[in-house]
Amino acid sequence: MTRNVTVPDGQRRGGDGAEFSFWREHTHINLTPVAAPSILGLFGFAVSTFMVAANLAGWYGDSTTTPLILAPFAFTFGGIAQFLAGMWSYRARDALATGIHGTWGAFWLAYGIYQLFVGLGGLPGPSASPAAATAFGFWFIGLAAVTWTGVLAAAAENAAVMLVLLALAAGSTLFAIALIGGYGTLETIAAYFLLASAVLAWYTATAMVLEAAYERVVLPMGKRAEPNVPGRVPQQTIQFERGEPGIKVGQ
Repeated sequence: MTRNVTVPDGQRRGGDGAEFSFWREHTHINLTPVAAPSILGLFGFAVSTFMVAANLAGWYGDSTTTPLILAPFAFTFGGIAQFLAGMWSYRARDALATGIHGTWGAFWLAYGIYQLFVGLGGLPGPSASPAAATAFGFWFIGLAAVTWTGVLAAAAENAAVMLVLLALAAGSTLFAIALIGGYGTLETIAAYFLLASAVLAWYTATAMVLEAAYERVVLPMGKRAEPNVPGRVPQQTIQFERGEPGIKVGQ
């Protein structure tokens, strides 16, 4: 955006709207719009979390072959895709998405590398080593803390995202307790919370895609101060009141 203008002294201050009127008439705006980064981030998270949580819940897999199968997909789909979504969310000035996608994307990158070493026999897996399980559990304490913070932030913006993070935070908390304490049953319960988070993430990302494609609400997400009824046209908010006409904050 270019602002090569000089504001007359009489219009620099005051609450009579003169300054806003001046900027409306003299500001030249160059926009570089981007698609909502959270679409990619949520889809990447949803699929990766579903696959890993289904394994933790005992739906499929073993302790030898499965880590080698999960590793590359967790690394790329959950790690690279979601981490990039976090960086693009930074470009969209979405603080919540930047923090959550960046944090969990970094985790999935590390998880993919870890599972590769487990599958190759270079490192013990949590199921085979109490020490590894405890260390892994402490990582989930940090992840849970970050995600609970995200829940509080999402409550002010988007109910669907809040529910995704709520299920994820609860699952991460239970998983940390299960790994550190050695509670197998609790680990299974945690896996089902993570599965619920994956399903909610898929729903939220789908709602974003359909809203962008049809230019109206198709699946409600519970956005604060925005239409939530299917068929309604989303608000096209600009940030003129912040001195940034034409620039939208967030996704």
